[in-house]
Amino acid sequence: MPTSLTPAQSALLEGWLPGYAVLRDLSWGLVETTVLEVSCAGERFVVKAGGPQDHHMAREVRAHREWIGPLVSAGLAPQLVVADADAKIVVTRYLEGELVLGSEAARDPEVYRQAGALLAQLHRVGCAVVDEHCEQLANEHTLAWLARPHRIRPGLAHALDRTIRGWPTPPVPIVPTHGDYQPRNWLVHNGQVRVIDFGRAALRPAMTDFVRMAGREFRGRPDLEAAFLDGYGTDPREPAAWCRWQVREAVGTAVWAYQVGDEEFETHGHRLLADLEHQLTGR
Repeated sequence: MPTSLTPAQSALLEGWLPGYAVLRDLSWGLVETTVLEVSCAGERFVVKAGGPQDHHMAREVRAHREWIGPLVSAGLAPQLVVADADAKIVVTRYLEGELVLGSEAARDPEVYRQAGALLAQLHRVGCAVVDEHCEQLANEHTLAWLARPHRIRPGLAHALDRTIRGWPTPPVPIVPTHGDYQPRNWLVHNGQVRVIDFGRAALRPAMTDFVRMAGREFRGRPDLEAAFLDGYGTDPREPAAWCRWQVREAVGTAVWAYQVGDEEFETHGHRLLADLEHQLTGR
């Protein structure tokens, strides 16, 4: 059995997929989530399992059971086979496709147009509801990041803390969101864009699914941003709220990456903060 699975997870997996064989370890290696491509009885599956502190598996299970059925039916997302949220293990059918990240497709406007249209489908599942506490909780979450060890410059960290404490906390509409919507979670198969990995799925403002692309893929590529918006159909980014979500993303990136030792990603977080600093300090 893979040593990265707990005995309980291994027992469940053997019961679900008797005699399974591990084909590839797809784990990122920075967090306590194990991702395996396995085969059983001539079929391929993806197994995701979380460690003791994991909270992604519960999100993944909820997304599959409540939100992504229409995407699965259209062949745009993986199909859930079986899951145990308490044991933190999920099995989906393997979804064919080439990962967009690092491929020529990552620079193709058509891929972004399709990705925008796919995201719009996810955001339209069910009706948007108004959340009275979303902004306040997001502020508290970002302040908690700032209270952890990090390498954000002290003067900037102080300005961030002061600014965040003064932000408004209006009620906002929230929809099912992916939470990590970017090319590393897109596949292309026969010209069709598909989406994987719903471990960060949750009800949030729609614009939050734009924030990771804004800091990377859209940077210096307005054509990709325009194609994405064309596919999505509108632009949900109200300027003041958009700035707040960009700051939250930058802080979370810089602090989280420092804590897990990912220096490249930490540098990206600091670059995001540098881009936003003039809005925070007035300089």
